[in-house]
Amino acid sequence: MEPTPEQSPHHAYPDHWEADVVLRDGGTARIRPITTDDAERLVSFYEQVSDESKYYRFFAPYPRLSARDVHRFTHHDYVDRVGLAVTIGGEFIATVRFDRINEQGRPASAPADEAEVAFLVQDAHQGRGVASALLEHIAAVARERGIRRFAAEVLPANNKMIKVFRDAGFTQQRSFEDGSVHLTLDLEPTAESLAVQRGREQRAEARSVQRLLAPGSVAVIGVGREPGGVGRTVLRNLLGSGFTGRTYAVNASFAAGPGTVDGVPAHRSVGEIGEQVDLAVVAVPAGRVPEVVADCGEHGVQGLVVLSAGYAERGAEGRERQRELVRQARSYGMRIIGPNAFGIINTSEKVRLNASLAPESPQTGRIGLFTQSGAIGIALLSGLHRRGAGLSAFISAGNRADVSGNDFLQYWFEDQDTDVALLYLESLGNPRKFTRLARRTAAVKPVVVVKGARHSGTNPPGHAVPVSRIPDATVSALMRQAGVIRVDTVTEMVDVGLLLAGQPLPDGPRVAILGNSESLGLLTYDACLAEGLRPRPPRDLTTEASPQDFRYALAEALADRTCDAVIVTAIPWVGENGEAETGDGEVLAAALREAAATGPAKPVAVVHVEMGGLAQALAAATSTATATRPAAAGPAVEQPPSSPSAPSTSGAVTPGDGQAGTGHPAPSAGRIPAYPAAERAVRALAEAVKYAQWRRQAATPGKVPEFLDDTIDEHGTAGLIETLLGPGPDPRGRPLTHDEARELLARYGVSVRPALPAPDPDTAVAAAAKLGYPVALKTTAPHLRHRADLGGVRLDLANENALRRSYDELTDLLGTPAELRPVVQAMAPRGVDTVVRASIDAAAGAVLSFGLAGAPSELLGDTAHRLVPATDRDAAELIRSIRAAPVLFGWRGSAPADTAALEELLLRVSRLVDDHPEVVSVALEPVVVATQGLTVLGASVRLAPPPARSDLGPRRLPSY
Repeated sequence: MEPTPEQSPHHAYPDHWEADVVLRDGGTARIRPITTDDAERLVSFYEQVSDESKYYRFFAPYPRLSARDVHRFTHHDYVDRVGLAVTIGGEFIATVRFDRINEQGRPASAPADEAEVAFLVQDAHQGRGVASALLEHIAAVARERGIRRFAAEVLPANNKMIKVFRDAGFTQQRSFEDGSVHLTLDLEPTAESLAVQRGREQRAEARSVQRLLAPGSVAVIGVGREPGGVGRTVLRNLLGSGFTGRTYAVNASFAAGPGTVDGVPAHRSVGEIGEQVDLAVVAVPAGRVPEVVADCGEHGVQGLVVLSAGYAERGAEGRERQRELVRQARSYGMRIIGPNAFGIINTSEKVRLNASLAPESPQTGRIGLFTQSGAIGIALLSGLHRRGAGLSAFISAGNRADVSGNDFLQYWFEDQDTDVALLYLESLGNPRKFTRLARRTAAVKPVVVVKGARHSGTNPPGHAVPVSRIPDATVSALMRQAGVIRVDTVTEMVDVGLLLAGQPLPDGPRVAILGNSESLGLLTYDACLAEGLRPRPPRDLTTEASPQDFRYALAEALADRTCDAVIVTAIPWVGENGEAETGDGEVLAAALREAAATGPAKPVAVVHVEMGGLAQALAAATSTATATRPAAAGPAVEQPPSSPSAPSTSGAVTPGDGQAGTGHPAPSAGRIPAYPAAERAVRALAEAVKYAQWRRQAATPGKVPEFLDDTIDEHGTAGLIETLLGPGPDPRGRPLTHDEARELLARYGVSVRPALPAPDPDTAVAAAAKLGYPVALKTTAPHLRHRADLGGVRLDLANENALRRSYDELTDLLGTPAELRPVVQAMAPRGVDTVVRASIDAAAGAVLSFGLAGAPSELLGDTAHRLVPATDRDAAELIRSIRAAPVLFGWRGSAPADTAALEELLLRVSRLVDDHPEVVSVALEPVVVATQGLTVLGASVRLAPPPARSDLGPRRLPSY
């Protein structure tokens, strides 16, 4: 909405204050500044407010607004006087305003930093969380305008408003004066206010998804009169799934009057239905969608699944059409799945919803599946069905213009019917939020992600979201930090999902292997070693082993305290005529299920070769209810009456130094995942092991050290950064000089060894005399920087002669001093050369990175990453997670490096970029880590105006 000429040109309409929000009941509303054009809307709004609410607002009977009131409440300067409105369908449902005041409570201007605030919410919309959302937004506006405190006068009987202030999480004071409650709120965000905000966000967004997945009634719009077509197909699938609610068919071409299609009521519009419609499935051409959305919005539809194509996947015109679709739907309080969606499925017996193009609903299970691609969704549904896996919900969001994977993480976090969340993503609209939500969800249930379009550097057609420039390896590391199980293919996603949904989490990496094929056991053993597991030597039951032999062996392995998981390998039995016999697959499956069900709670996976009957029998779950297997100690193992010959390494029950299962729930009792290749089973188990370890560590998270010593000067650093950036800083920022970077880093306890310019040999000699021999002579030209392999560095120069000789060699070999920009630096103690970096990505946030210095690490991508702020545990893991980490810990008999000093350096750099977002890039290279202490030999720092932090402001839906 544009400002009118009556508004001050010095305070233009702040369109960045506009926001779409999700309310407590899952509906949406728009928050925007009030303008002079809103007089009629304000009067109409006020007329619909009850006398009691008016009394609470004005402390006296106030039946109508005067012309002076209307002028006052619609004319703002957006600095000292600000008003915001919440709208649905273009009409006001709530307002809030603040007026800046001085210490005496009278109108004032800056630098006064207190304002009086007042709310008014229509009675019909009270209880929806409107006032709470408004408070978040008006507080953010006030902080932007230099206001630090809100003052409010509330009547004691106005309990709802008092509760809004009390529950906001801000530091506040209350007193009773002159018959009213006087409240003062400090607007500086606190840990409590942020937690309250995010808790409300989670409940609201989860509720908005629930309204889509569990509607009481569905209208399919675009149902053809003849069989065939998208709309008719969805209607058929909806009826075939046994949907428990009411169903309607809608098409503007239907004849007037009562009618039916496939036995359901048929109407020409949603308005003609005459009953509440919760969900509309839209299957009409894109050009007709706006009139359909208007029809739905005007008649109370809560959500839309838009199957129609022709949006952002079709170019610039389609992107604008998609933006308008989202704006129109949100203006009516509706959320959208799509456009270009495949549909949604909810297998709950209370709902049985198949509002998709999938001809068959999957069986009921405990896996939630979200995909941004219809084709991938079809493949995943088929693969899961073929292997006997059931789903709790399926969502194929298409262009995900509104509802995204983040919303479903909010929903699955507390959904009792979902044990595992699988997501196929091609873009991340809000990586910071995704990481935060994934970490919280992964703490209670596994989150498995496949990321498509990893290397293109662009978003797929139709995905109008910001593009992150951070490398895919960094994205993967950050997902791992958040507990997300990142896999490369949809096949791996199914493999891992089946194991996690059907088996308890392992307590460690120790794996028992048993089966009737020595060769298959050895392949499994090798695969375990390759994945970082600790396999025991395989137990060969020989080809003569019966299903009962398998059962006894599995029971022994599960009862063994020295193993955490079991992989069973099986090949077909060979009959007397030399032909393979697979008919005992069902018998073997029953024996394995019996042993697993009665043994301690440890994960079991089966690797089979050409035993389809076994795989099918194992996939047939005996129950979909959550069950708990016995704890690891387990009962005594029943011994077989006769056992085939086995090596001495067989899994006998012996005391161990580890403790196995601890009664983890077995999500789908009786269902053991089967894999046609050892590598696939082992990879799935390895992911489960790593995830279980992350869960255990997440239970006691690391800490961000405060560094309360005198080596951090946060206030002084802020002043230095302001000076370095100067007035009106360039949005692109500026790199700091060597001396500027040294001064900045020193304020955070990071000492950089000085490097003195050496434009000629005599100056180099003078610099060496000042620093003291031995010294190093280095080139700092960009094309030679950190490239010792090109000969641009001379070390251990013990005297003047050596220095002059090296200077002549450098200039003769590589160029003139002006081209090389040589410097002299005192030698550092010998150690391991490393690199510490931190950078800010506009989408993902600040990232801390670590690796060894040199070309091999760069070529192999051997760098570890963590999000800022890093904890003490993050710093320790950064150092240990690179493949070359053994070099720091005494590799080949060398002295271990001082990793404690390295961890402290990482934490100081993390603290610097977290405290000062203007520090958009830091690179310390090389950092020489000796046996005691370390030396930072080179540093580069870049400053820029801080990027916007969408994750710290008031909650709002994304707008692309």
